[in-house]
Amino acid sequence: NEILIEAANERASDIHIEHEEKSIRIRYRIDGLLQSQVLPPEINRFAAAIVSRIKIMARLNIAEKRLPQDGRIKMRVQGREVDVRVSIIPMIHGEGIVMRLLDKGRMVFNLANCGMLPDVYKTFKQLIDLPHGIILVTGPTGSGKSTTLYSALNEIKDEATKIITVEDPVEYMQPGISQIQTNAKIGLTFAASLRSILRHDPDVILIGEMRDLETAEAAIQSSLTGHLVFSTLHTNDAPSSFTRLIDMGVEPFLVASTVEGIMAQRLVRTICPDCKTKYQPHHPDVPPDYPGFDVNKPDVPTVWKGTGCRSCRNTGYRGRTGIHELMVNNDRLKDMVVQRVNAGVLRNDALKNGGMRTLRQDGWKKVQLGISTIEEVARTTAGDIISVVEQTVTGATET
Repeated sequence: NEILIEAANERASDIHIEHEEKSIRIRYRIDGLLQSQVLPPEINRFAAAIVSRIKIMARLNIAEKRLPQDGRIKMRVQGREVDVRVSIIPMIHGEGIVMRLLDKGRMVFNLANCGMLPDVYKTFKQLIDLPHGIILVTGPTGSGKSTTLYSALNEIKDEATKIITVEDPVEYMQPGISQIQTNAKIGLTFAASLRSILRHDPDVILIGEMRDLETAEAAIQSSLTGHLVFSTLHTNDAPSSFTRLIDMGVEPFLVASTVEGIMAQRLVRTICPDCKTKYQPHHPDVPPDYPGFDVNKPDVPTVWKGTGCRSCRNTGYRGRTGIHELMVNNDRLKDMVVQRVNAGVLRNDALKNGGMRTLRQDGWKKVQLGISTIEEVARTTAGDIISVVEQTVTGATET
């Protein structure tokens, strides 16, 4: 119990309990990064007891040590409801445990708190106010996609709007929204659920993820029949979502005519407000694409960082915010999608003619505003420059 309570109070999203040959290691994932915990030496004697206790709390079979098990723990920490998802997998030196903490008391699904810059917020708000079409949010696991989608639904939720979600699993109960949890074992898939909920007269539909052609086609059909559809894809950037749907087998003209906008996003750590200070980084530490920086000149920008304190566990960071790449469909892009041009060409056109900023460019603005650091944005968007170069070269070759 102490491990769970401490992790919740430290704002950890995950707890990792790992058995080594003669000891155990406990790490918390805080603000996206794993941090080892200082443990007393005697805790190694209680490793088996810790595993058994967690199994009992999650209502799992304490005798089963050969097969993976999944369970759930519900608890309250300082009056907040915390939902804990438990995954146990047998490993060489013992059972590995990962617990995902869903701290419902800390979650506030408000679009204004998602970290969008004013121009991105305004455009995204216009997209979610559309009467029909598909809006996609993309990014890897843990990039804040669910938070953005829940926040968007809360923004448009009212007495006159029927909203239904299909999720796997349902992470947060949302008042005023009808939520369905899929169950593949009994055939309740995303696609099967979509076919049924259209008879429930929804205005807005959220699909947890477009995993296959069947789900994508059902989402497109829902859009064509006058519904606003939200969903997610696992793509690295916004333009790649168009090509991903086409690669799934969806007809390009259907993709072009239904997808209204795509938001790619990542989460970056924010500077701790208690130890925030201005400084000038060393010249070699400034990325060459940082706005206004010239590698051939000695001048370096003045930016912010956290020096480290008790509030941030001496990391210099506390909390996270989003960086965003918003691509809005238009007639020009629709023509290119129908012609099956690659993601690099779509990206370059959106940057040149559509007013889009890349994730990295959006991150640099967060640095200039003193929200995050050069190092954090560079770490999170390390592949952004590479992907632009690769896609540009590929696009030039194909065209």
